[in-house]
Amino acid sequence: MKLNCISKNSTVNLSLTGLMAALVLVATYFFKIQIATAGGGKTMLGFANVFCILSGLLLGPVYGGLAAGIGSCLFDLLGGWASSAPVTLVTKFAMAFLCGWIVWAGKEGNAKKLPRLIVGAVTGSLSYCVLYIATSWLEAAVAGNPTPVILAQLATKIPVTLVNAALADVIAIPLFLAIRRALKRSRVSFG
Repeated sequence: MKLNCISKNSTVNLSLTGLMAALVLVATYFFKIQIATAGGGKTMLGFANVFCILSGLLLGPVYGGLAAGIGSCLFDLLGGWASSAPVTLVTKFAMAFLCGWIVWAGKEGNAKKLPRLIVGAVTGSLSYCVLYIATSWLEAAVAGNPTPVILAQLATKIPVTLVNAALADVIAIPLFLAIRRALKRSRVSFG
């Protein structure tokens, strides 16, 4: 499995991972709308998933997954969602990892093919939707919420999560293509 797509230098890869984690954190912190759900719950509509998917597209499965997971986890720790930080670390890592794995798996040059970019981004986004909804249901059930409250929470969270997924894919793919072109013009190595 190809771990990264930018450099063979681990210092460069770690720096880019940190940069993308910071972008995930900033996007989550500043570009969001918090939405209340039944039973005192909350969810967010925003651009965090754009940068999580972009991390997987740019950095590949491992470094992209780390950037998405760490950036999102930091937001949870700093933004009042600390109880969900470990779950966020895992679910956002999984989103970018799957995206990067599909895009960068196999022979060199696969990441240049638009269908593979679309499949990778959509798979990553949808996998996060499933993980987020499943963990939301589980957390609400463990907290002792009655079934009608859980269903009311999910009735808000599911459409918001799907909109976030669609935004991520529609924005991240063209952004990735533009960044890839700029990196190639600058003669920066890119898979």
